[in-house]
Amino acid sequence: MKALTVDGRDIALDKDGYLADLHDWSKEVAEALAREEAISLTPEHWEILELLRSFYSEFQLSPATRPLVKYTALKLGAEKGNSLHLNRLFNGTPAKLAAKLAGLPKPTNCL
Repeated sequence: MKALTVDGRDIALDKDGYLADLHDWSKEVAEALAREEAISLTPEHWEILELLRSFYSEFQLSPATRPLVKYTALKLGAEKGNSLHLNRLFNGTPAKLAAKLAGLPKPTNCL
């Protein structure tokens, strides 16, 4: 199992780099995971990560891309709830990468 060190603490990751324990998530952990992906988190990123965490809290699952786009459009409007915006923020793999940075499990129907 891999690990990520944040503030002197080892955070366990699964084989795909997702948190082994969802309770280990914090903003500092998200920043460290983002650095691993060569992403500097902006307020736009945080808006999506917080939205994803709300989605997970409501439905107990990480959305695939299509439901993520629809949920984002519903909550934040069409200018943010579209594939182009999400792909730009999350390097062309918004559902998988955003879920990872939000400390959520890998979406089940993503390869």
